[in-house]
Formats: sequence, structure tokens, C-alpha cells
Amino acid sequence: MGDRLLTAAEVADHLGVQVSTIYKWSYERRIPSVKLRGRSLRFRLSDIEKIIRQDTRPALRPLP
Repeated sequence: MGDRLLTAAEVADHLGVQVSTIYKWSYERRIPSVKLRGRSLRFRLSDIEKIIRQDTRPALRPLP
């Protein structure tokens, strides 16, 4: 089974941002996208999860 493709709306919901932000990031090539026939864009779930892992900042100290 292949990697699941998400719509811009699904990615926006997953990341807690506006759909327009997802399109902007895709246009700026800040996030990878798959262009289907026509103008439809999709995003691989694994790419989105990888971005989250790479951009996670560890805590400098534990909470009391």
C-alpha cells in the first residue's frame, strides 16, 4: 500500500494553519507536494510527519 495523499485542507487541519498557508508554502516549495492532473495538489502524509519531526525543538529543561 502506498503513502496516503492528503488535500491542502487536511494538511492545514493537521498543522493548525489556514489552507491558504499550505498553498503558499507549496508555491514557495517549503513543503513538498504532488501535482495531479489539472491543478490539484496533494501532500504525502509521510512528508508532513517528517517536517513535524525535523522542526520539533526539545525542551531545554524539564517542567517542575
